[in-house]
Amino acid sequence: MIENQSPLKRPRLASRENVHPAPGSPWSLSYHLADYNSPLHPNDPFQSPTTSWTDGFSEDPGYLASQEELRCILFTLANSTAPTRVSSPDPIEHTQPQPQTPLTNETQIQYLKNYITEIAPWLDMFDTQCTFRQQVPLLARTFPALSYAMLAISARQIERKTGVRNWFDSLELYQEAIRHLSPLLQLRDPKIIAACVLLCCLEMMSARAQDWRRHLEGCAALFESFGITGFSEGLLRAVFWCFARMDLCGALISDGTQTTLLHPSKWIPEGEDARGIFQRFKSPDMHANYAVYLCVKSTELISDRTKFVELNEPNDCTAVNFSTRWITLWNDLQHWLSDRPNELLPVQTVNKKPFPRILFIHWAAISSTQLYHTACILLLKMKPKNIPLPQSPTLYPLWHARHICGISLTNPHQGCLNNSIQPLWIAGQLFSHPSEHEQIIQLIQNIENETGWGTCWRIRDLEIAWGVQVHSSTQ
Repeated sequence: MIENQSPLKRPRLASRENVHPAPGSPWSLSYHLADYNSPLHPNDPFQSPTTSWTDGFSEDPGYLASQEELRCILFTLANSTAPTRVSSPDPIEHTQPQPQTPLTNETQIQYLKNYITEIAPWLDMFDTQCTFRQQVPLLARTFPALSYAMLAISARQIERKTGVRNWFDSLELYQEAIRHLSPLLQLRDPKIIAACVLLCCLEMMSARAQDWRRHLEGCAALFESFGITGFSEGLLRAVFWCFARMDLCGALISDGTQTTLLHPSKWIPEGEDARGIFQRFKSPDMHANYAVYLCVKSTELISDRTKFVELNEPNDCTAVNFSTRWITLWNDLQHWLSDRPNELLPVQTVNKKPFPRILFIHWAAISSTQLYHTACILLLKMKPKNIPLPQSPTLYPLWHARHICGISLTNPHQGCLNNSIQPLWIAGQLFSHPSEHEQIIQLIQNIENETGWGTCWRIRDLEIAWGVQVHSSTQ
């Protein structure tokens, strides 16, 4: 292992002694079970016994210190005086020797296999080039920070999915990735950015909802400082859209009070028309990414309107401007639907109650169509009364909500499961029948069980919105 010394004060690496907090200490598991933003107490009969509480990783003192160091690294990189452009990675460039990990060969292969089969599909969800599955592991062979980041997120996902409370491997690998990033502060290498996004994804997997934006802030500053957009080349484009989807989730969690940390104007090259540049690519990947962008624009409009109405903050959401922005965005969404390439069309739709079954072949179609419906619900909730629209099912929020749930019920692709939590939350609030509630809760529980991504905290939020507790949700 390379013994590069970090210029920052570095916390002690995890050990098997300090990973497990002392019973009764403020860092112990039980201390955090009653947190509102964690799922319900484990003794609650309506919660899953296996995945209904935090495992303590995000409260570990060693993790918290390392997370703060990573945050410092990200902002140091973003504020660097080095050139503002990032070159494309050379896949055969040998920048550093292959690291010697603290893992046995068997464990390392297990984590790499899990990364390729389970983690990479999340990250490559809208990328038919499968950058995170094919290119990133090759680059990581000669770039220790990226190698450790891959292993860390894989170990963390296995721990959460299996309910293992010994998070020694993921914490040590997370800290090793940061240790190898520290000496590279003056470089603007795309592999650094890829490693940082993987570590950000690891943090989001375990973080409480209200902490998401803090985990995203450093990467957002990095993308803006480096001038990386959704139309950068190669690895940088794949890394951007992976981060962008997380940034969108953070905005959706805010329930209309905030938009993304990376402003939508920074998602496309300066001076470009969004619809025009997305259409020029004419690919399923970029059309799916366009749905992400349009959903972000919806959160931006709602956030601007909220600030204008509630905080009296000046912006362009006067009545006239708001109506103009609303109808433009609504029309863009309907054009997105009608302009879908064949790959994004459903191959079979069956109208069932309470939710239709809508099957897609292309994985990019799954989440992008859910985001289309999500954006429509957000806009319809605040449609100006003075805008006449032709009668259509698309004018009813409940129609879109049923499609969101139906898509999740029909398409089990793991890369799209965790991305559906916020759409399911937005859709789920519109339903009133117990049978609908049961299916939505079962969907959310299955997503956490399948992916290891923390999702069940949204069950409590939905039950509060419904004014009920769904007793049969875990029967």
